[in-house]
Amino acid sequence: MSAAVSDGTRRVYGSYWTRIAQQWGGRRLDEPTPSQIERLAEQVKRGVVVRRNGRGGRSAAEHLIAALRCLYNHAVKDGHVAEADNPARKVAKPRRLPSTRQAVADTRLAEINAVAAGTGDDPVLDSLLLRLHTETACRLGGALALRPADLDPQQCLIMLREKGGTVRWQPVSPTLMAHLIGHAEQRHAPPGEQLLRYRSGRPITYRRYDHLWARLGRHLPWVAAQQISTHWLRHTTLTWVERSFGYAVARAYAGHNDSGTDAGTTTTYVRATIQEVAAALTALSGEPHPLADEQATRC
Repeated sequence: MSAAVSDGTRRVYGSYWTRIAQQWGGRRLDEPTPSQIERLAEQVKRGVVVRRNGRGGRSAAEHLIAALRCLYNHAVKDGHVAEADNPARKVAKPRRLPSTRQAVADTRLAEINAVAAGTGDDPVLDSLLLRLHTETACRLGGALALRPADLDPQQCLIMLREKGGTVRWQPVSPTLMAHLIGHAEQRHAPPGEQLLRYRSGRPITYRRYDHLWARLGRHLPWVAAQQISTHWLRHTTLTWVERSFGYAVARAYAGHNDSGTDAGTTTTYVRATIQEVAAALTALSGEPHPLADEQATRC
């Protein structure tokens, strides 16, 4: 089953499948009951590492149940278990709490870019990563899948291949296009292979992003305190696009399709920011708030 799923699914669920194999590896597929799955989810929930941005293990429990559902879906399709006997379907996932991510104010984004450009072992690469994600609102997977062959310099378009097998053309500025082409040429990226690379020519991985935000957090305490990550840039860009050009454009900019689920997903990225709430408080109380003057960034 692991070989039948995408790399992204395997990356998210792999550790949970390992945990399931350790706990129930000697059991038949039709033996675990819904209550036993619930107990295992509680064990996973209690055993998570406590982090500053943790939510009591909710995500771990949710991922465990999702990993079991994926496993049993394959078992049902292959005829090993009847759909009516699928225990994972009878266990509810923990209610997902609202995300704490939001748009980053323009002054804060300027600080992030300044530190990235002035520190580290490859500031050119890090600055390009931040520019790419801020300008296109692409996901990490889309950036890592980008190839030189996906660039259309004449029309200033790049092809993004993101989660769910979606493929879309995304407009970019001439400046970003020039930097992407220059990066591919200078770091000898083959046309059909990954574009983003280290100076050595080796393709970057998710770990480059981890190191980048860890370094930014050391220089900017508020980045570490709020656990800012690349995905916050997606929120930042989509919020500005929605405020300036409307919901329909923001949905297209995000790469969400016309399905009911995706149409609602866009609202996650364009919620009111803390700066906007502070501005409302200032108007209500008549007293200035330090965040009220910060505005959501424009790319």
